[in-house]
Amino acid sequence: MIGVSGLNVALGGRQVLHDVSMRVDAGEFVALCGPNGAGKTTLLRSLAGLLTGGRPDPRRVAYLEQGASCAWGLTVRQVAALGRMPHGDANAAEIDRALAACGVLALADRRVDQISGGEARRAMLARAFATGPETLLLDEPVADLDPAAAHQIMRLLAAFSSRGGSVVAVLHALDLAASYVSRLVVVQAGRIVADGVPSAALPRAAQAFGMELQAGARPLLGFRNGT
Repeated sequence: MIGVSGLNVALGGRQVLHDVSMRVDAGEFVALCGPNGAGKTTLLRSLAGLLTGGRPDPRRVAYLEQGASCAWGLTVRQVAALGRMPHGDANAAEIDRALAACGVLALADRRVDQISGGEARRAMLARAFATGPETLLLDEPVADLDPAAAHQIMRLLAAFSSRGGSVVAVLHALDLAASYVSRLVVVQAGRIVADGVPSAALPRAAQAFGMELQAGARPLLGFRNGT
């Protein structure tokens, strides 16, 4: 279990989160949705302990920040191997499994700064998986990916949660979230305004983006109100 209770966060003199409480249990796949500036990334970073102190064990919780990249000219395999640092080893089998799961095993010997943005994104995700975590905290894990790759990653995350892992991901593509996650948490103006199964929370999520959802309708894949 990972979570926060009565969380208030101020950054740069501005109150970003107001009395936020949520918990994520084993086997849950949770999407954090909401418009720009709602506080989603701040909430995710708080769950990772980056703003509140008491960071969870990095061998059990892997955090992938928004736009994570590597500027050192490492190969894809070397980037994934960074995920083994908390364990103090370079378990080749774990690294290869992570690369294959994220669809970048064939790129293992390519430099990460010489592949596409979407491929590099998957390499960074492989780094998180190589840790062998119990919980994944991911900020926009399918950003910059084409639709097929985005669905591949969402299926991977759903499979991880079905095996008892926990996933919390910031997502803007509401129909992707509705298709794969077990729970949708809608953040608006620093508060959680909906929290439930996608069918119940999706209309409130659409409203947060300034959309109206007709009965039976679903938002367009990739609809974004910024990042």
